[in-house]
Amino acid sequence: MASYKNKDTFISIALVTPSILAVGIFVYGFIGWSLRVSLSQWKGLLPDYTWVGLKNYLELFSDPRFQVDIRNTVIFTVVFVAGSLLIGLLLAIMLDQNLRGETFFRNLFIFPMAVSFIVTGVVWRWLMNPAEGSRMSGFNLLFHNMGFDFLINQWHNTPGWGIAAIALAAIWQMSGYTMALYIGGLRSISDDLREAARVDGASEIQIYRYIILPLLSPVTLSAMIILGHISLKVFDLIVAIAGKQFPLDVPAIYMWQATFDGYFFGRGAAISILLLVMVSVLVIPYIRFNLKNEAEV
Repeated sequence: MASYKNKDTFISIALVTPSILAVGIFVYGFIGWSLRVSLSQWKGLLPDYTWVGLKNYLELFSDPRFQVDIRNTVIFTVVFVAGSLLIGLLLAIMLDQNLRGETFFRNLFIFPMAVSFIVTGVVWRWLMNPAEGSRMSGFNLLFHNMGFDFLINQWHNTPGWGIAAIALAAIWQMSGYTMALYIGGLRSISDDLREAARVDGASEIQIYRYIILPLLSPVTLSAMIILGHISLKVFDLIVAIAGKQFPLDVPAIYMWQATFDGYFFGRGAAISILLLVMVSVLVIPYIRFNLKNEAEV
């Protein structure tokens, strides 16, 4: 019996060892290498691992471009997360009313998630075309034909709020996913709670405000973590819609240009490590919270 157990243990270890090695080398190994590069003065095609400590990080925080990146990231995150949560919740509540064609509409709303941010960006670049006159298209052309010329604007070319316009495309793509999360949460709430509240004289609005929404708080937290993680790393959507414009710059674009356009590998690696830290600050507490709850259960 002991030999069989030892054999099973050996086979199990042998099966997972390649995956462990791959993750160790291509994930944690490269993270460690990026950290080492971020502490060097490597600039140019030839490697230069001369130790400079935190110089690259200190220069980033005093860099006006990086300050614009942080501001744009905050604006994009707030608009994207808030919009996706609100629209996803409203769609979920609507589909939870046992409407006819629920399956069709559920698939329709979640379909945008099946396409990549590049495809979304190409479509929304046409929709948010800031051109006027004969080159007008998308939303501006629609507003013009409907007589709402006061709504015509420069969209992603608008100084300060262009990044918020790009967040609309991300909301369109991810609100269906948020809807699916909320539908799962709504379907897990017992109808007895709603019926008891109705018997006590609570209106439907009060039921959602005092019963449904508080019970959906774990779903909301999960959605916020996932959406926040996406927003911190946004790159392809912005490039596909507007290219690499300074007013719409974010850390991921700065990292790409510093590394592959300017060959400033030290600064690019420093930006990547800062992005990793921001994502970790968002995700790690959530993972610990879930593990703690599972252990208590």
